[in-house]
Amino acid sequence: MYILEKGLLPLEHYFTNNANLKSEIRELIYTIANTEFKFLSDNGVFAKNKIDYGSAFLVSQFLKQHLDITGSHILDVGCGYGFIGIVISKLRKTKVDLIDVNKRALHLCERNIKINKVDCQAYISDCYENVDNKYDYIITNPPIRAGKVVVEKILLEAKNYLQDQGELWFVIHKDQGAKSMQKILEKQYSVEIIAKSKGFFVFCAKIY
Repeated sequence: MYILEKGLLPLEHYFTNNANLKSEIRELIYTIANTEFKFLSDNGVFAKNKIDYGSAFLVSQFLKQHLDITGSHILDVGCGYGFIGIVISKLRKTKVDLIDVNKRALHLCERNIKINKVDCQAYISDCYENVDNKYDYIITNPPIRAGKVVVEKILLEAKNYLQDQGELWFVIHKDQGAKSMQKILEKQYSVEIIAKSKGFFVFCAKIY
């Protein structure tokens, strides 16, 4: 079951482009592993006022499991202003590509890449529309409010962009379909629950 928050419809939300939406840039500070990150955020992007707990939980678990992935190539799908990919890139000294359909989010992401001085590239892509490479890791906090079809597309089609031993990492809340999504993905992946916290499930999926 996929739940939309009351009053938040898929129209004109963080996975769409609304050029008429007023800009109100704000700065978010986040510290992990004794490293401070600065992120610019704005109206019309996901988690505009604070770092999303689910995203932070996903990143912490990924870093915990992967202490040395220098030289790996990673894709952050639905990157928003770049939190997941930028943190991983800086702390693990590896290249990360970041994609999103939201132009405002991508503009912020490009600025945040420069601010945090990381080896990242951000570009627009509707799911994997503009993705040509294969990756060692694909990581995502999928846009639940975009609907089940979009979330399934991001997760199920990830296998086409993973290396043979690649891994798909994602986070979903139990009230937003974590267990049902696990069952769907188990038809194509070996799926492991890495950790749970405050209703959030972090998964790692590998191709059979």
